[in-house]
Amino acid sequence: MGDMSGSERWYVVKRPNAQCQILTEDELEKSQTTNPSETVEHWGPFTSEGEAIARRVGLIRSGKCQPS
Repeated sequence: MGDMSGSERWYVVKRPNAQCQILTEDELEKSQTTNPSETVEHWGPFTSEGEAIARRVGLIRSGKCQPS
């Protein structure tokens, strides 16, 4: 099938202000190309947005990310 929506990969990206954003693989690649200093650290890929959100919550709890 030509449907790509099921294969999207998600990342948790830490910004210089220590807040973490959830980005798709495309968004992460774009931000690394246009503004590489904006990506301090990233985790992934995750197979669903929900998985990435759960990881971000864990990172906030462990003090690696600030809540936005």
